Formats: sequence, structure tokens, C-alpha cells
Amino acid sequence: MKRFLKVFRTAWNKVERIVWTSIIKMQCKSCGENLKVNHRSKVSDKTILGKCVNFNGMHITGNGEVRIGDYFHSGTECMIITSNHNYDHGDAIPYDHTYIHKNVSIGNFVWIGTRVLILGGVTIGDGAIIQAGSVVASDIPAGAIAGGAPAKVFKERDKEHFEKLLQEKRFH
Repeated sequence: MKRFLKVFRTAWNKVERIVWTSIIKMQCKSCGENLKVNHRSKVSDKTILGKCVNFNGMHITGNGEVRIGDYFHSGTECMIITSNHNYDHGDAIPYDHTYIHKNVSIGNFVWIGTRVLILGGVTIGDGAIIQAGSVVASDIPAGAIAGGAPAKVFKERDKEHFEKLLQEKRFH
């Protein structure tokens, strides 16, 4: 019985991955090759995905454009929000019926941990890593390791090692 359940679970996960990947391909503006969506995800029609993007549970909402580079990996329960209520110059308080839309740009080889929230207007540079549970409200430079709420850079990747792996085309 245990073996049957294991085989069934493996087959079910494969079917689920195929279904979610197909849904994301239909939802996004454009998508590179080898997209892999392992868990329930949703993107906007202004989402542009590079090649070998790997979602493990992503929710992209709003009317700002989202560009995600090649070899991107996400943890589970991640969100990118590109629209916010107009609270500053609107005609009502706490906010009015209009929205402010801001784009998000994520470079190549970026890894974001579980339950990361990325707000509109943010750029995350190539090779950056965002710690689980972080709220990214400002730009994160290439090669940085950042975390917290709001996310702050607390370490840098080993750039020599990163460049070596890049030149050897050792991608995951």
C-alpha cells in the first residue's frame, strides 16, 4: 500500500506540474523555454518570463509589468504586487478608487525564498538571493544576499565563484 501511495503521489505531482505550467504559459505576456511550475501559481498578463523559470508557488498581481530573468527560482507562497491604492493625491481618504502601477524587474539567476513579498518599483539584480519571509520594498543589487522587512543587504555572494560557475554554464 505504501508503495502504491508513493507511486500515485509522484504521478499526481507530475500531472499537477503540467497543469500549473500550462496555466501560467496562458496567463503571461511571454515565456521562455523550460518553465516549471510546481505548485499553484498565478501571474498577470503583463508578466514576461525568461527561460528556465521555476515557480514553487508564485502570485503576481497588479497592472505593472513584471520581468523575470533566466534561471529564476522561488520558494512557496511568494507574491509580487505591482499596483497600490492612490492614497497620496486621491480625492478620498484613506484612498480613492484609482491605482498607482509600478513595474518590477528581476535579473537572471535570482533565488527568492519562501513567503517573499516584492513590491512595485523594485529591481533585483542578477544573482541576488532574497531570504525567506522578506519584504522587498527597494532595489537589491546584483550578487547581494538580502533579508528582513524591509529587506536589507547583509552579505554578498562570492563573485569569483559566481562568475566561474557562469562561465562553465553550470545552471540549475
